[in-house]
Amino acid sequence: MANREAGGGIGDAPNFLVVAGEASGDLLAAAAVRAVRRRVPGARFFGMGGDDARAAGVETIYDAREVAVMGITEVLGRLPGILAALRGLSRLARERRPDAALLVDLPDFNLRLARRLKAAGIRVVYYVSPMVWAWRPGRTRRIAACVDELCCIYPFEEPFLRERGVRATYVGNPLIETPRPTAEGPAARAALGADPSLPAVALLPGSREREVERLFPAMLAAAEQLAAQGPLQAIVPVAPTVDAGRLARLAAGRRLPVRLVSGKTAEVLAAADAALVASGTATLETLLAGRPMVVVYRVSWLSWLVGRLLVRVAHVAIVNLLAGRRLVPELLQGAAKPAAMAEALRGVWRDAGRRAELLAGYQEVREKLGGPGASERVAALLLGASAPVDGGEVEAARLVQ
Repeated sequence: MANREAGGGIGDAPNFLVVAGEASGDLLAAAAVRAVRRRVPGARFFGMGGDDARAAGVETIYDAREVAVMGITEVLGRLPGILAALRGLSRLARERRPDAALLVDLPDFNLRLARRLKAAGIRVVYYVSPMVWAWRPGRTRRIAACVDELCCIYPFEEPFLRERGVRATYVGNPLIETPRPTAEGPAARAALGADPSLPAVALLPGSREREVERLFPAMLAAAEQLAAQGPLQAIVPVAPTVDAGRLARLAAGRRLPVRLVSGKTAEVLAAADAALVASGTATLETLLAGRPMVVVYRVSWLSWLVGRLLVRVAHVAIVNLLAGRRLVPELLQGAAKPAAMAEALRGVWRDAGRRAELLAGYQEVREKLGGPGASERVAALLLGASAPVDGGEVEAARLVQ
């Protein structure tokens, strides 16, 4: 890693630390950076991110892949590198004295960094609230102590956090502002180099290597079982934090065509008829695309057992949490087997009544999220301005009643 010369902003141009650690956070960071630059063209950014942050102009001294892990056992294996990144970013912040820090998601890493930044007198804006409403609610005290502005992306989070002393604002959901592809179905498949005449299932195995290792082979096997009942192809958006070569090796020799696409999740969902989706942000992307889905999730057994002791919500998928019911099937841990995935996906895809019920539920969730503008509101908060969401507090209060 090249050494960088320390120094603050140039003239009156603000200078910001940005830290994002996986594909979804990288996209959010990039959108927020662009929104800041629309307001202040000379603003500069440095820190940690991936391809999207770099494309937006962030000087990524650390790469997002260095900390893109999940689960207890996975973190232990990468701990030396994670701690080195934490120490390095803390040191850089003290040297460069940014006007503020934008920390995106990645709570186990970023809350530790936030505490160090706050101690150094650096203003902290945290984007995407940790799921304290689901587990480890005691973290709200730490958030209140070290975060100046917490940007929430789900409407029920703001009142929950404000009641616990956190300065939280519902900024809207950033996925709402993502442009939807103009092509769908066969035209979208052709644009991705897939067979336009074949029905397609999208496989979204996640953005972290161990997550993909646990889910992708089972997803492929489920798609093969569906293909045994009629012609079918699989299309897979490959996150930039994942080794595409490894996915290609896992997909080789399967009993159905498998098309790997670099990124382009929205385009892949537009091309697909249904989707198998790793629990996370991608479930909301699939909802906004209007595609029937089955949510799957696997971690190490140690992580799973600890999670079962601590998690206090009825559902894992954010789509189901927002709906307030089991809207889409969830296959978790040992239940996430190929045969179960194939059967569940067949139900929400091929059963016309179930599909109509699902899509009606999607519309209910979409209405709860409000309109676009999340990135602009985050930019305003980073620059020290007020950025309320019209009607956000009313809707948020209704959702948690």
